[in-house]
Parts: sequence; structure tokens; C-alpha cells
Amino acid sequence: MKQSPIPPQQGLYILWHDSLKTAVTATVPGVKAGDITALTADNAEMHTNQAAIIPADDASIAAHNALNTSIAKSRKQVRAMIKNIKNDAAYTEQLGETLHIEGAEDTTDMTQQQPLLVATAKSNGVVEVGFNKMLAEGVHIQSMRDGDAGFAFLASETHTPYVDNRPLQQAGKPETRHYKGVFFMNKAEVGNPSDAVTATAQP
Repeated sequence: MKQSPIPPQQGLYILWHDSLKTAVTATVPGVKAGDITALTADNAEMHTNQAAIIPADDASIAAHNALNTSIAKSRKQVRAMIKNIKNDAAYTEQLGETLHIEGAEDTTDMTQQQPLLVATAKSNGVVEVGFNKMLAEGVHIQSMRDGDAGFAFLASETHTPYVDNRPLQQAGKPETRHYKGVFFMNKAEVGNPSDAVTATAQP
């Protein structure tokens, strides 16, 4: 079954309609008297409405940008005000609840958590190791390569991803690298080690 020749996308349909309007004449078999009039009128109407979209879209983008700027300025002012309110000697948690400036307490038990690692191989032997932090300061990353006796400490990282740019053990030859991680807080490890993830470093 052949596909419909009529494009579903707005822009492509208008271009297709432009070509159709130019090609269809009164001598084309099957064309009725009112068809050409309708083609011309429809085409003009579509172009008029299409032209109106551009400034409308520009105005919408400008309005969203202005709103984002206003919100960013407001957030900065509100954070400073909340800080001053909470630092005042007369501040109470009950007042904070009334003002809706007391956030919900995070009850996450970091002693029971483990990081989630994702290893992505890049070119030139580089592997990027992405991770989450939850409430921790960062993640201690361990690694094991082919031929290693086991996992060994590789790096202490606070911002994801960690970039493992060690040279390949054999130049030009891919190698398998395994990674594990564990959260740390105040330089002390906390929680459980992550599951091991693997990536093949490429030349």
C-alpha cells in the first residue's frame, strides 16, 4: 500500500500545497471550477496564519525568559529573607510552619544506602563514571582492570561524572574496566558499596 502523498507536518504541508497550487490548472483532468479558487484561498489563509505564528512564538519565548528571570530574582531575595528570619533570636519552628518556610525533614538513613554508578566508554581510553550523591558529599570510586588482583581505590569525587583517563595498559587495545563506589561524608565512608559496573575502554 502506498503512503499518502499529503505531508502530516504543518510546514511540509504548506510547501506541498504551494507546489500543488502552482501545478493545478483548469486543464488538469478532474479539476472542477471551484477547486482552483479554493486552492488559492486556502493557500493565502495558511500563509497569513503561518506568518502570525513567528512573532507569537517570539513573544512567547520572550515572555517565558522574562518569567524565568523574575523567578530567579525572586528566589534570591526570598532565600536571603528566609535566612534572616531563621537567624533571628525570636524565630520559632511554629512561625516557620505558619510562613511555610520549614521544609520537610529528610529522614534518609545514609548508612543503608548505596550509590548508583553508570560507566560510559568514550574514545582515547576514557571512561566516564556517573553517580548519584543523595545526602553524601561524594563517592569513593574503586576500579579493577583485566589482570588486577581485585578492586583498588581509584578516586574521591564530589561532582559527577568522574573521568577515568588512565592510559590503556596496551596501546591500541581495548580493555575492560570494572567500577564500584561508596558514599562518603566528612571524609568517612558511609553506607554500602555499589553494585559493580563495567565498561570497555576503547583506543
